[in-house]
Amino acid sequence: MQLQFRSWMLAALTLLVVFLIFADISEIEEEIGNSGGRGTIRSAVNSLHSKSNRAEVVINGSSSPAVVDRSNESIKHNIQPASSKWRHNQTLSLRIRKQILKFLDAEKDISVLKGTLKPGDIIHYIFDRDSTMNVSQNLYELLPRTSPLKNKHFGTCAIVGNSGVLLNSFVIRCNLAPVQEYARDVGLKTDLVTMNPSVIQRAFEDLVNATWREKLLQRLHSLNGSILWIPAFMARGGKERVEWVNELILKHHVNVRTAYPSLRLLHAVRGYWLTNKVHIKRPTTGLLMYTLATRFCNQIYLYGFWPFPLDQNQNPVKYHYYDSLKYGYTSQASPHTMPLEFKALKSLHEQGALKLTVGQCDGAT
Repeated sequence: MQLQFRSWMLAALTLLVVFLIFADISEIEEEIGNSGGRGTIRSAVNSLHSKSNRAEVVINGSSSPAVVDRSNESIKHNIQPASSKWRHNQTLSLRIRKQILKFLDAEKDISVLKGTLKPGDIIHYIFDRDSTMNVSQNLYELLPRTSPLKNKHFGTCAIVGNSGVLLNSFVIRCNLAPVQEYARDVGLKTDLVTMNPSVIQRAFEDLVNATWREKLLQRLHSLNGSILWIPAFMARGGKERVEWVNELILKHHVNVRTAYPSLRLLHAVRGYWLTNKVHIKRPTTGLLMYTLATRFCNQIYLYGFWPFPLDQNQNPVKYHYYDSLKYGYTSQASPHTMPLEFKALKSLHEQGALKLTVGQCDGAT
């Protein structure tokens, strides 16, 4: 009887430990299940190690990477530049892609397709589950019939963030950032650009008059066949702005390929990183784009990712290279954990899974 009791206690303790380890994971899985949509996305990372804040992503055969500090506060901006002798780790990149595919498939989740919705359908917003929107005729007209990245694959991809560190550096886009007047620093080529609805308010004054509508129209025309990725189903505050953009595109026959991410994408991406012990809140657009890119790209190069107020030489750095917006990188009120994301990406850079450029390019890329 005593032996049976000890065996029972050991089994109970084992179950308790397993429950504690996977508490975060089950919460995310529930979110994914409730968010609707189809598919799974490919992307991967691992753990973060450092004696001070445990933040070094390590990918190996194990499904239980090392634990990462959940706090933004522990990550300082005085990160030393990584070695210039970077070499692509193809084995690691493929492993990351395989891991991410367990959570999402970028080819499917990059956009809702026309066959899955019809005008008048009711959708619950991702961040405002009690609020709903009706699929408008304009939105329906712009939904792609097939994935804009169906059967696509690229040898190399460059993802360009918007940090002020881009200035005076060579770079290869997120949130419809202006490029024409900054071409020397950020380049012009664009194949896919994201556009959060809030951009219409911040950068185009909510289209209050014909002048601002024309400015937005010119920016859209400049995309010239690129994919315009609009997260239309995130929050109710963006409904009108999404509709304004849709109307402009249709009315003026703008040459863009529109995409509207699936309802499950954000939760799936967050779930992937959480299960790899990178305890982000809401993934930034940059992290979303990296996660998606692992599905289509052999080698991924990141530029303009720098969530700190000072550069490596302690010079002030703007939040965005093109405006004067301020941001509290380590604020607990922020929906993002940018320094923690950066630490994870930097660790992946050091392992050869991606190339992270935060200063002057070395000419090889």
